Amino acid sequence: MRVTQSMEQTQFLTALNQLESSISTTQNGISTGLAFTTASQDPVGAGLVAGYNQVLAQSQQYTSNGSSATGSLNTEDSALTQLQNQLQSLRDLALEANNASESPSDLSAIATQVQQIQGSLLSVANTQDGEGNYIFAGYSTQTEPFTQTATGATYNGDQGQRQVQIGAGQTVVVGDNGDAVFNQIKTGNGTFNVTAASTNTGSGIIGATAVTDPADYVAGTYSINFTAPDAYQVVNSAGTVVTTGSYTAGQDITFAGMQVTLSGAPAAGDSFSVAPSTQQSIFTTVQNLADALQQGTATSAGQTQLNNSITAAINGIDQALDNTQTVQSSVGARLNTITTAASIGTTQQTQLQQSISNIQSLDYASAVTNLDSQNTTLQAAMEAYTQTEGLSLFKYIGS
Repeated sequence: MRVTQSMEQTQFLTALNQLESSISTTQNGISTGLAFTTASQDPVGAGLVAGYNQVLAQSQQYTSNGSSATGSLNTEDSALTQLQNQLQSLRDLALEANNASESPSDLSAIATQVQQIQGSLLSVANTQDGEGNYIFAGYSTQTEPFTQTATGATYNGDQGQRQVQIGAGQTVVVGDNGDAVFNQIKTGNGTFNVTAASTNTGSGIIGATAVTDPADYVAGTYSINFTAPDAYQVVNSAGTVVTTGSYTAGQDITFAGMQVTLSGAPAAGDSFSVAPSTQQSIFTTVQNLADALQQGTATSAGQTQLNNSITAAINGIDQALDNTQTVQSSVGARLNTITTAASIGTTQQTQLQQSISNIQSLDYASAVTNLDSQNTTLQAAMEAYTQTEGLSLFKYIGS
């Protein structure tokens, strides 16, 4: 087949276009810093980069989730610190009121302060984060969790605990619901609770209580009945006498692995019930304390009732403090978990970015050398063709 001038021109233009396309690709790489911008330029490399980018995006999302969780947990940690401060102030007021020298007006003033702390506790319980979510409402983050009532406060949230994923197969609890933080507070010493009968006529006051021997502890309901001012018997729920003894103020009464200390002078017929601890809202505890302080101490019996009410309040406050510290320790542990996960994520992301860079980043020195070579080749090709054909490229195009 005879090669015509037209065929030569077509072949030249095709080669020229390919060369110019290569130059354009090289220039684009120098401009973007990328060895390839489309999968067709490097199918294998593009596939690897796509896989790395997917893992990188997921890892970055985990880091973002962790950052958001950190903000929420820091808000909760601050709220729990405020809660502890308020509870400690409340305890100090209770100790101040637990003094026979306090006058009715003094007790009324303390009751007013207690009510003010009740309002502060309610404010803490209804804390919102930076996005307007109620942190102690469980899953119901748009519902104000607590509403004050005449007997304390009502919980409007749920028992949920929100979680976010901070790593592959790793989640962290973002918040604690208000029911667990404020309502599930053990009465008494956390194991059992002692209360004075409302019909008592003596001045017996409940003191320290404890489980002396966990191995001997027998949970159940008991009654410490005074058969005389200086004699008592402990009866279980079946009516069986567990133990008897002579009463001395301040001396421990022990039975079933428990120890109960009473002071004052109980009267014959007085009784004190002992039962496993139940759960009581801290708001109920505070309201009970305020009500007891407002009732005053007009009589000796009134003073005894007040002392026992204050003792019950102090026990409740101590249990609330312990619960708050437990929750706050858990928050701290979760924050540490997020910090560790974020550190691992940062390392992983750096490695992924380096892997992507190794595949996709342009070798500038090689690219510049290649561009120079391509331009030289283009110029030489055009000169050679012009000399061969005896005409310039411009004349050819114009023909």
